[in-house]
Amino acid sequence: MNDLIIVGAGPAGITASVYAARKKMDFLVISRDIGGQAAWSGDIENYTGYQFITGPELARKFEEHMRKYGISVRDGESVIDIKKDKDVISVRTDKAVYQARSVIIASGKRSRELGVPQEDKFKNHGLTYCATCDGPLFAGKTVAVIGGGNSALDAALQLVNIAAKVYIINISSALVGDAVMREKIEANAKVSVLNNAQVAAIYGDRMVSGIRVKTDSGESDLSVEGVFVEIGLAPNSDLAPAIRKNSFNEIKVDSSNQTNLPGIFAAGDVTDVPEKQIIVAAGEGAKAALSAFRYLSQHKF
Repeated sequence: MNDLIIVGAGPAGITASVYAARKKMDFLVISRDIGGQAAWSGDIENYTGYQFITGPELARKFEEHMRKYGISVRDGESVIDIKKDKDVISVRTDKAVYQARSVIIASGKRSRELGVPQEDKFKNHGLTYCATCDGPLFAGKTVAVIGGGNSALDAALQLVNIAAKVYIINISSALVGDAVMREKIEANAKVSVLNNAQVAAIYGDRMVSGIRVKTDSGESDLSVEGVFVEIGLAPNSDLAPAIRKNSFNEIKVDSSNQTNLPGIFAAGDVTDVPEKQIIVAAGEGAKAALSAFRYLSQHKF
């Protein structure tokens, strides 16, 4: 029986683990991977203390900080279900079942899929959801980035240093990312932006060779060898069916990160807290750990 189980090891989960370690709590971290969305980010210029750092570098620093405390981590395990029975919370993974008196859900978000024909066929065959991970595989090639927000612009700015040509397929009438990123995109001759456009299909033989783009004027084919899907994220909240969520399937929390079930807290991008930023997730992770400590201190078991 643990005092606490932290589900997830992104910025929220890792920060929560550091605070829990400093409170000398008996706890466990369970995570499918370490670093979360931060590890997939490109250049980061808005995390306090670092005027510039890459996502993978920041994720490594987070992990180093966590490892410093000798925290028990079940890396590579996926949480399937979280249930509470009286004062005992059971966390079931694809490998085991763990029990605790409190839980912090910091499971983050995952990439949304396009939902177009041939998408499944071409995953890892020219179709990817992570420019940081897979960008180097497309050196000298023509690629398309699907999306018009910060994640899409970040991917495009990474790819202009690798690919020969980058198309941005944006369903809206204009790009909606941060102004400084839009300016960099607009100033780069290697980037072409197609607004009011969406992908109708992906085609090719064994590997991607093109996409069909639908606009107000009809459909046309665009020859590309890589497709990077950056159309937003969906919260990893299905693992807790009894937890109350909003219309976006985000876990609803109060100002202390408490969910509707006492003893179960949530932090980071999986919650309904606005502004999905690394620094916000880290702060929410710290709050959740302190709230869990307070909950354990004030309850008899």
